[in-house]
Amino acid sequence: MSKPRLLFMGTPEFAVPSLRRLIEAAYPIVGVVTQPDKPRGRGRRLQPPPTKELAAAHELLILQPERVRDESFLQLFRGLNPDLVTVAAFGQILPPEILERPPLGCINVHPSLLPRFRGAAPLNWTLIRGETTTGVTIMMMDAGVDTGDILMQRETPVAPGETHDLLHDRLASLGAELLLETVDLLAAGRAIRTPQRHEEATWAPRLKKEDGRIDWRQDVGSIVNLIRGLSSTPGAYTFLGDKMLKIYRAAGMRGDVGAAPGAVGAAIEEGLPVAAGDGWVCLQEVQLEGRNRMAIRDFLRGCRLPAGSRCG
Repeated sequence: MSKPRLLFMGTPEFAVPSLRRLIEAAYPIVGVVTQPDKPRGRGRRLQPPPTKELAAAHELLILQPERVRDESFLQLFRGLNPDLVTVAAFGQILPPEILERPPLGCINVHPSLLPRFRGAAPLNWTLIRGETTTGVTIMMMDAGVDTGDILMQRETPVAPGETHDLLHDRLASLGAELLLETVDLLAAGRAIRTPQRHEEATWAPRLKKEDGRIDWRQDVGSIVNLIRGLSSTPGAYTFLGDKMLKIYRAAGMRGDVGAAPGAVGAAIEEGLPVAAGDGWVCLQEVQLEGRNRMAIRDFLRGCRLPAGSRCG
């Protein structure tokens, strides 16, 4: 049996393991569709998406449409005539023709156990909400937002203290393996579609800047989970004086505080304690506006905080 011809659609680092795994499995990839190059860094020089770099290294056809809904791209899509479209964090809503034209359909790698955490930021919200288990779903895409039938799922525990960056890399690798298994099943005609339980759906909307601002009146667990869920980007933050302080790593200590929320205590082995609603949040890795990211001990060497300092 010949292998189906794949069109891969994906953009950021999360998509790279999936594309690499399909290449290693020698599936014929008729093209890689990714977002256009974007300016980054201080010089604002155009930088290619990570999937473009991998595709170029393997001399694959690269397409970077501004909008996949445009007729100019759809004409190219028809010419490529893929048997299956595989999607991993592409970043654009797909039109009906792309969803429906391929004989084997259009499938997506989603980093949650659907129907939980549908939407743009499932990894972030999994940690912000304090979930202890998560996973990856391979689903058949339809016109809804992450509402398609489930083809495969795999669960994994969330480690205590695991940050977004660590969970991202784990699920990207897990998703790549699960995607390959799913493609194999589809190619063999043995994939089973299971409709989602829509009444159990929860949402993971796109993050706004204000979502990252810490309210020190909240309980310790909620604040630590927010920091975990936004580390390292976009980063949870507070204000120290008139400067933004991003916090990338912290630990919680519950107990009587005897200080107003946001009050900064004396540094201890666990970090720099800041008073919260039901205890202390010990800052362990931070970045003050205009400075580099650093461990809290290094930060305190160069930034002596006067008595009575407060965050917020």
